[in-house]
Amino acid sequence: MSVSPQNTGTFMLGKEIEILMADREKLLRVAGAAAQFVAVLESEKLSESVATEAEILAESVNSLSEDTLRDALASIVRK
Repeated sequence: MSVSPQNTGTFMLGKEIEILMADREKLLRVAGAAAQFVAVLESEKLSESVATEAEILAESVNSLSEDTLRDALASIVRK
């Protein structure tokens, strides 16, 4: 019994989608943790160099769409 190229391609595509979805979940957890961190951060207590990095993080979190941010925050609550 031989495997057709179409079946192989479909299988490979399915595996790639699984990998991408797993990566998305991990990235959502990172974004959720970052959002939570930024929310509780007391920026006035940070050194100037750390405050600059915190500002970059805050801007990155704020640039997420509302739906993505909601998913990200939900992902850290679930686990």
